[in-house]
Formats: sequence, structure tokens, C-alpha cells
Amino acid sequence: MKHIFIINPNAGKHDSRQRIYDMADALRNQHELEVQCILTKNQGHATELARKLCESGEELRFYACGGDGTANEVANGVIGYDNAAMTVIPVGTGNDFLKNFGEGAALFEDAENLWNGPRFPMDAIDVNGRIALTIACSGIDARVAADVHKYSESPLLDGKGSYIYALAVNFLFKGITSRWTVELDGEAVEDDYSLVAACNGRYYGGGFMPVPEARMNDGVLNTLVVKKVSRVAFAKFVGPYAKGEYHKFPHLAHCSTPQVIRIRSQKEDIVTCLDGECMTSNDVTIRLSDKKLNFFGPEGCSCNATAR
Repeated sequence: MKHIFIINPNAGKHDSRQRIYDMADALRNQHELEVQCILTKNQGHATELARKLCESGEELRFYACGGDGTANEVANGVIGYDNAAMTVIPVGTGNDFLKNFGEGAALFEDAENLWNGPRFPMDAIDVNGRIALTIACSGIDARVAADVHKYSESPLLDGKGSYIYALAVNFLFKGITSRWTVELDGEAVEDDYSLVAACNGRYYGGGFMPVPEARMNDGVLNTLVVKKVSRVAFAKFVGPYAKGEYHKFPHLAHCSTPQVIRIRSQKEDIVTCLDGECMTSNDVTIRLSDKKLNFFGPEGCSCNATAR
């Protein structure tokens, strides 16, 4: 079995390459494992690397070394290959994916806790053929996510701080709602919408948790739809929404478990965010992927550790 470290050299606020190299060397020297480290060169490169290696048919374990974007790219390359599994070593700014593991997230920082960990299947979200691990969102949250990348470079802002700043800019200057047709399992309604969030996991935006009951291996997408909201109402809604308390606002937010979500716009492209990576289209179809992701982690860890 090969152990492949795919490293995003631009992830996080500090250069973590040497730390990753040292982990890889420790696995090679202490456990006599076949280990390879590869640096990504541009956006999408991690997907290309992982997919090409998976096509060899060899037994592979991938370590996505970066933030949520790197994990997303590796997952898009690995999913569907029975000979491959992946895990995450967090060196990004937000690392929302690992928050789903609760206190166990800290164990992912050291490859010594990972290399022989158990493998288990995990659900994924399919968005126009692309994969998201945790949450796929369209609307103001996605537009905010697109802006977060601009502000995350600032040494004054951490992951959540960047999100809050981007949220304030969009809230004050760009408007909250968009005119869409949203279709849930074939039932379409044209209206003004603030956001649609399809949740396989529980965290995005530096720690916001829209749907706390979402579980990453139950075959269900918990989908939250928020229609037109005034700025005053939205300001009151954001705090509870971030804590998973959408149920306190039944007149604003509705959560259900449709199998297929489709969002269409006749006026402008819809920004959709997949684990922090953004795409645009005027016709977005979201469903549970028919492929499972093979994931491995520390013994005893659970991707549903923080679910309520």
C-alpha cells in the first residue's frame, strides 16, 4: 500500500511543508511504509493527481494536507475508487470539515494517528457533477464564501473573522435575496430566496452550523431553505442560525430532506459554494452522490461526533 501526501503549499497562514515532510519521513522510517509527497501547483491539481493515481489500481491512502478546499479536491479525485481512501491533515485557515469530528479533530494533526486507522464509507453531495463533503450552499452564504478568500489573507482575521467581515460587506452593500425557482423533489416555487443550504455535515464559514442534525453517513441531505429576509430580520437570524437554531425562526427557514434540489435563475448566475470552493451556473442540481467516499481516521473517531 502507498501513502500519498498531497500538500497545498499555499494553505494556511504559515508554511507547513516541512512539518508534513517530517511526518511522512516518520512513517517511512518507523513503519517501513511506502510514502510519497506531492505539492499541488494550482487549483484543481489535487483532483487531477488523486484521480490519476487511483486509476493505477494500486492500494492507496491519501492525506489531504491543506484546508477545506484541498480536502474537497482530493475527495473529487478519490471518490468511486475502491482501491483508495483519504484522510485530512489540517493546515488551512478554517478546517471546517474536521469540526464534524469534535474533540477527535485534534488527532488528525499527526499522521502517526492516521496511517493504520480504520476505513469507513462517507456520504457526499453531488452538485452538477462535482462533489462536496460537508455543505453545498447557494445564496448570500455562497457569495460571502466567494469573498472570504479575499479577506483571509489578512493577518488580523482568522477563519471565522474573515467570514463575518465578508458577511457584513454583502449584508450592507450587495443585498440579501435573489429571484430563483427552487425545486424540491419536483415541486417548484419561484420566489425571492436568501439561501439554500444542502447539508451532509454540520460546519462551514469558519464554524457556522446551520443544521446540527445532519449526519455524514445516513444517506440523507438535510436542506435548509430561507426565503426573502429583510436586513433587520437577517441580523437577528444570523446568530441563532450559526448555532443550529434555525427552528427558532419557522417563518423564515424551512428544513426538509429532499432527494433532489434544483435551483434556477433567469437573470444572473447562481454562486454555489462546495466546502469553500465556489462555482457559478444559472441551473444547479444538488443530490446525494451515488458514490461513497472511502475515508480513514484515528481509531474511535466519528464524523458525527457533534451531531444533535
